[in-house]
Amino acid sequence: MKVLVPVKRVIDYNVKVRVKADGSGVDLANVKMSMNPFDEIAVEQAIRMREAGKADEIIAVSVGIEKNQETLRTALAMGADRAILVVAADDVHTDIEPLAVAKIMKALVDEEQPGIVLCGKQAIDNDMNATGQMLAALLGWSQGTFASELDVDGDNAVVTREVDGGLQTIKVKMPTIITVDLRLNEPRYASLPNIMKAKKKPLDIKQAADLGVDVTPRLTITKTDEPAERAAGVKVADVAELVAKLKDEAGVI
Repeated sequence: MKVLVPVKRVIDYNVKVRVKADGSGVDLANVKMSMNPFDEIAVEQAIRMREAGKADEIIAVSVGIEKNQETLRTALAMGADRAILVVAADDVHTDIEPLAVAKIMKALVDEEQPGIVLCGKQAIDNDMNATGQMLAALLGWSQGTFASELDVDGDNAVVTREVDGGLQTIKVKMPTIITVDLRLNEPRYASLPNIMKAKKKPLDIKQAADLGVDVTPRLTITKTDEPAERAAGVKVADVAELVAKLKDEAGVI
């Protein structure tokens, strides 16, 4: 069984994001980029499935600019077998919208015929949390979102999902789309020998237009602002004053 894993190039989660002075977007000049953390978890899960004998081949896919090859090489160093880059933009500031990504992924799924697609539940740059669900709709496949546990058993996948009320366990028919959450696993570090081997693994480059997908943005960012600074706390003399502030100033009771 093939496993397809989409991976996105985002600002490294350790980097403090800076907004451009004119408010037109996020400053990406000289900023460290890395693989979206949720996608790392998806890659790790695919590798564990192959190690357990439940998958034969892992294909990492990225949609965006040519520099996304770096992110794909990271996935290959972790253990993916081959990679596909779909070039859909020339400018690093162009974020391909979820529906366009889902349509590109559908075209690749039609070509590759995987048994399962493992996605990160969301990207940490735009927090859309939509691509996996859109892909499932376009393909007409089952889906299991926010997975904290996953077990593939024959023609079914058992998914434990993180929901507002706790955990929910469902069984879905294969082929399926699974979006993974933080507690599914702990991604491995790529060893130096595997990093060297990754340079020789196949990486196929395609164009979005060749797949018949229009990636023209439907959304326009009108303004980007820094989060409001958190107000300083205040000390209260006693419980009565605390209750009065919560009631009269905060309006929470």
